[in-house]
Amino acid sequence: MLVLVVDSSTPAVTAALVEVSADGVASRAHRCTVDARAHGELLAPQVDAVLADADARPRDLDAIVAGLGPGPFTGLRVGLVTAATMGQVLGIPTYGVCSLDAIGYPAASGAPVLAASDARRKELYWAVYDEAGQRIVGPEVSAPAVAAARARELGATIAVGDGAHRYAEVLDLPVRVEPRYPDATVLALLAAERIRARASSERLTPLYLRRPDAVAATGRKPVLP
Repeated sequence: MLVLVVDSSTPAVTAALVEVSADGVASRAHRCTVDARAHGELLAPQVDAVLADADARPRDLDAIVAGLGPGPFTGLRVGLVTAATMGQVLGIPTYGVCSLDAIGYPAASGAPVLAASDARRKELYWAVYDEAGQRIVGPEVSAPAVAAARARELGATIAVGDGAHRYAEVLDLPVRVEPRYPDATVLALLAAERIRARASSERLTPLYLRRPDAVAATGRKPVLP
């Protein structure tokens, strides 16, 4: 089954094509560009590019997997709107996966791990994963010191993700180089059981965790003295 994977929850704008079979998940094509200000400009061309790289067309797709975040409002919604719209137009199911899972799951190494991405405002989006890569706490948003204290309470011995790199001194945990951003193949792997079962399409509900920076005005300002 040919599956499109998209994630725009972090500065890494990702599109990939993977093949899901009874034996596992294999990458067919992958594009990723790190640019926190260009999610809207980058994602659609990257979707076109991975289809071209795999010599495939949209009608060849069997499903779409999208990273649900957490992530900043503007960037995250680009990926989810793209996935939802394509799913509706093509008549194929869409499945969502917490984006932090695609960072924490592959980092599992026999001890709990803290996965973190930058939430801006001097905060982190974070979750803690057990030795098997299963999420045991989160996703949450908080100051790095709060995330670090909670992770240590749960026995975390390492940290991973772009947020962990950014606040390494505050976290005071060894930081793994990779994965730094959500891994597209892992996103598909975490949805593979649903894909193989041809489960019903899911509503792609974003994990914003907090209100957007921009809000509508509550009243009109006077323009005359």
